[in-house]
Amino acid sequence: MTYAVTEMLAEWVSASEVPEEARISAAKCVFDLMTAAIAGYETPNAMAVRRIASMTWGHGTAAMWFSGEQSTAAGATFVNAACACSLDLDDGHRAASGHPGAAIIPGVLSLLGSPSLDGQRALAAIAVGYEIGVRISSARDLRSVPTVNSGLWSGQAVAAAVGWLRGLSPGQIAHAISIAGTTAPSQSATSYTRFRGNSVKEGIPWGAANGVLAVDLAKQGFTGPIDILDSSERYDRARLLDGLGTSWLINSTYFKPYSCCRWIHAPIDALLSLLRDHDIHPDAIIGIHVETFGRSLTLSNEVAPGTLEGAQYSLPFCLGVAAISGAAALLPLSSDSLRDQRAIEIAGRVRMTVNPEFDLMFPAAVPGRVRITTASGVLEQTVLAPKGEPTNPMSWDDIGAKFLAIAAERVGTRVAAGIPSAIGALQTGDLAPLQSMLEARLFADANSASTVERRHRSQSS
Repeated sequence: MTYAVTEMLAEWVSASEVPEEARISAAKCVFDLMTAAIAGYETPNAMAVRRIASMTWGHGTAAMWFSGEQSTAAGATFVNAACACSLDLDDGHRAASGHPGAAIIPGVLSLLGSPSLDGQRALAAIAVGYEIGVRISSARDLRSVPTVNSGLWSGQAVAAAVGWLRGLSPGQIAHAISIAGTTAPSQSATSYTRFRGNSVKEGIPWGAANGVLAVDLAKQGFTGPIDILDSSERYDRARLLDGLGTSWLINSTYFKPYSCCRWIHAPIDALLSLLRDHDIHPDAIIGIHVETFGRSLTLSNEVAPGTLEGAQYSLPFCLGVAAISGAAALLPLSSDSLRDQRAIEIAGRVRMTVNPEFDLMFPAAVPGRVRITTASGVLEQTVLAPKGEPTNPMSWDDIGAKFLAIAAERVGTRVAAGIPSAIGALQTGDLAPLQSMLEARLFADANSASTVERRHRSQSS
């Protein structure tokens, strides 16, 4: 009997034993995603999805993080994924050329409160989800398909993780993966739209919620095309199956120090290094030449973006912000930066060209080279692996510093201290502290006095 790839993946999911190293990596991913979700909580995108959550998804027992409100598992997954990916601060994986955490972690944590769920099982499920999702994405020909569409495959990762947690049979998990893949958001405009900086972005919330729904359907006997991954023209079978469980892909997740597209990070690192090491004042910059890989030129790259989404996908603008205000202004990008005329002026001095050597390195790597021209001459810096890559990692302390930089201003230092503690408890198997933090109302209303005061301080600084 010939088995479909989804059936083989599902058999592995059902029988998988997740090692401690992968569970530790999963805890690090959860910690990092809490940062992204808190940073994105008050964005217009996140507020919009919370407003329509009840009328769209209905009421349930799953927390819409930090709001004190609840929805169904699928609804909460959609909302929490939207918060987590709103500012492009969520984790990613080079093999997938996309973002697994913003979908998988909300999907798994939508089951908080289930009697059979403890911290160790939650972390194991997250690791399983990363393994399946990254394999499915990396098995595609990433040079011929849009790489900025994590929603195309992240729902299959959620289906695997949530299906395992909910005790589905291997056959049901195979169908859940197939249903999620077949009905994933099409992202049909990505390849040609001029408006890359839109709220839909990569379709991650849709993919994530779809993964939860696929599990519900498969559990009721609903079926999908289980040969969805069998086409040799679309998927590399070896990448899907070879080495399953021998080297866990979650261990090679990358993390982001800046809230913008990962393709922009190497040039930012290079620029900041040049400015710091040579004590260059931004007013002295005559021009910035960036050598990059070809796909970077497909970003919107607006010199003066009108939205945060547009800013996240603009290499010139992010370099302008970094030059004027430093790395802190990218953690995260704020709407105030859109009005920074000095940053826009620097962005207008950026020129981008394709380096053939760098082009061959993509998507396995996202290198960049920056040349700054001043009246004194030309200075050059090359970065092959930006900060946060597995070969240039962000440590637990780095992830913690990133969290505090975001959370302390938004929810206060006392409340912020609770989440690192909850992540520690999670690793010992205790989910209760994290559940308590996620279910609590940590933010004031968007128009409350404290929020308005904080915004006023930000605008005045």
